[in-house]
Amino acid sequence: MNPILAWALPLALAMLALAMLLTLVRLLKGPTAQDRVLALDCMYLNGMLLMLVLGILYGSSNYFEAALLVALFGFVGSTAMAKFLLRGEVIE
Repeated sequence: MNPILAWALPLALAMLALAMLLTLVRLLKGPTAQDRVLALDCMYLNGMLLMLVLGILYGSSNYFEAALLVALFGFVGSTAMAKFLLRGEVIE
């Protein structure tokens, strides 16, 4: 492994974990529902990036497939929550 990559990956993992912690604070503290949905959207994005960095670190393709699933379910969940906040119902 490249020596620059050897220290950059743990640093990226730490920064993503910190970002998820700060996003969790916003999720719990958010004054409006829109803030909470945005925090949840940011949290799944950080989780997906965390899995991608772990996939690079361990050299396993399973992490990339899991990150793809997290991105798919996160997008669907964010879309459903946005539609619910706008219209008050998810299924018409």
